[in-house]
Amino acid sequence: MATATAQPDERLATTGPVARLLKRPEIGALIAALVVFLFFALTTETFATPAGASTWLQTSSTIGIMAVAVSLLMIGGEFDLSAGVMTGFTGLTVGVLTTHWGLNIWVAILVALVLALAVGALNGFMVMRTGLPSFIVTLGTFFVLQGIDLALVKLIIGQVAIQGMSNVPFYDQPQKIFGSTFSVGGATIHVSVIWWIVVTIIASWILMRTRAGNWIFAVGGAQGASRQVGVPVFRTKIGLFMTTAGAGWLVGMLVLFRTSTVQSNTGIGQEFIYIICAVVGGCLLTGGYGSAIGAALGALIYGMVNQGIPYSGWDSNWLKAVLGVMLLGACLINNWVRKRAENAR
Repeated sequence: MATATAQPDERLATTGPVARLLKRPEIGALIAALVVFLFFALTTETFATPAGASTWLQTSSTIGIMAVAVSLLMIGGEFDLSAGVMTGFTGLTVGVLTTHWGLNIWVAILVALVLALAVGALNGFMVMRTGLPSFIVTLGTFFVLQGIDLALVKLIIGQVAIQGMSNVPFYDQPQKIFGSTFSVGGATIHVSVIWWIVVTIIASWILMRTRAGNWIFAVGGAQGASRQVGVPVFRTKIGLFMTTAGAGWLVGMLVLFRTSTVQSNTGIGQEFIYIICAVVGGCLLTGGYGSAIGAALGALIYGMVNQGIPYSGWDSNWLKAVLGVMLLGACLINNWVRKRAENAR
């Protein structure tokens, strides 16, 4: 009589170290960042110097803060096209309230934060209540905020740029928090780099170590099933939109107090760069998968390329072509890596 051969249970199969490494969404961005750094460090004289590093780190930091927040939203299955213009909106709010109406600078900063969070909550509410794609809802918000930044600001102060911020009483207090610099090994590091690191650490902890992080992955991967098992989809989505808006406020403050000015076109067009950095960092456009660390690395790649191109003597207009290649390449690589990881044992 034939004896049936027991088949191993697939659920008990072990995963090798290579497969576990490939399953990390940020691994591709880490490799790409190393390649980009080595390329520009070896082909230019300025890139790897303390002065050169401080420049591309500063560029990466403000992009990185927003990219990390956008990555959380994308993991949750949504987009926010108003993220870029929000940075200018909050900076202009503080500028107008202080220079034109004489409001205390700390109160103006708080008002800007409340307005940003309110816009984020409204975006989330409209997406959830109407069922419209977040792409459409936030595109509408983008145009509304852009109109406010241009028309309303000009109506109030007669111009489209804030002047005289450094003369505002107590300006030096928030400037130390949002606009100061310090030296490390001969490099002048902007405080925004510290903010970038802190935001990345907090976002990564939330994603990987908290129940809220599980909710974010769940609503992005399968919203209907998540609701059935008790995940607070409505609250999670609104919280993600408010997080993106809050990050826009933070970057708005960093830009305002670093330069002592802000213009009505500040941040416009940056929202696509945030999305590209998140995708380069491993986020899927379909949601449910990604990494805050990966998004931070994507922003680092952008910052290095943004400064490496002029350091190499190339036409700076090539940056747009490079961004397009980065986006397409990241999507293809992410799909390939994910399939390899699924098949690896």
